[in-house]
Amino acid sequence: MKLFRNLFFFSVLAYLASCEPNNPFVTGPIYDAAGNLAIDREKIDSFLDTARIDSIYRIHDPSGVVIIVQEDGVGTRPVTNSVVYTEYTGYLMTDGTVFDTTDEDIARENGIFSESRDYVTFRFVLNTGQVRPGFDIGFSRIRPGTKGQMILPSPWAYRDQAVGERIPANAILVFDFDFLGID
Repeated sequence: MKLFRNLFFFSVLAYLASCEPNNPFVTGPIYDAAGNLAIDREKIDSFLDTARIDSIYRIHDPSGVVIIVQEDGVGTRPVTNSVVYTEYTGYLMTDGTVFDTTDEDIARENGIFSESRDYVTFRFVLNTGQVRPGFDIGFSRIRPGTKGQMILPSPWAYRDQAVGERIPANAILVFDFDFLGID
């Protein structure tokens, strides 16, 4: 009985230790956000140097997120807990592969249409973890009515996680967006 109790105690202790964020037994790679951001900034700068994108101006957020403003909005910028309404199409910066959109026609054209999805205006609450962090950063910098493109470096998108068949690990994402408004 004493052996069983000791075995149980050490099993529980080992389980609790595995939940510790500084667990010495976890030997997987640690994501290097700063290193990946530096790599992505070079790729984004090169993309912006060669891409022919009409814009009124560009916002280079210190985070690395870039907003290319093609039509300026008016009014108050959203703040934490603002409800944001937008239309968008997301694609990979490297090759233009469309991975998501709120436009049914674009979804059909790019082979990502799903009968089970409603293609409607996208709604999210700012800075509450409902979207990729880069979306929160980008939309907090612009006003309702703004149209343009938003470039999310991988640390502010899906990091080193592949998502489905269309988004590889460490992907830089571009979103064409139409910021419709806030509540």
